[in-house]
Amino acid sequence: MAKLGVNQGQLAACSNKPNCVSSQAQDREHYIDPLLFPGQLHQAYEAIETILKETKRVTVVAKETNYLRAEFRSALFRFVDDVEFYFVEESPNLTTIHIRSASRVGYSDLGVNRKRMETVRTILVAHSTS
Repeated sequence: MAKLGVNQGQLAACSNKPNCVSSQAQDREHYIDPLLFPGQLHQAYEAIETILKETKRVTVVAKETNYLRAEFRSALFRFVDDVEFYFVEESPNLTTIHIRSASRVGYSDLGVNRKRMETVRTILVAHSTS
């Protein structure tokens, strides 16, 4: 398992397996756009926490001022995916949330990690406009 967390402003790099996405990846296969939140860091953090609390089979395992990590478990085999959120306040009206979602085991995830993060993006946008 990659060393998780933020190191010098960077989340862990994805391995060469196609079971990881990251907004800080340097290659197209693993890259996903970061989440953008129209507000302050603490508001973005609260919004992500709310999304995670409302999602099934999720356990938040690390919380820091600008970082949050959760474990998502698959329904059938209980495989664990590590999901990370790194919050960077660009201005009082914009927070960039760098994201990383990676399977702990296996080779391909059949796009599950990418789909998960796009679902989080959709819920976050709905949350920020309500």
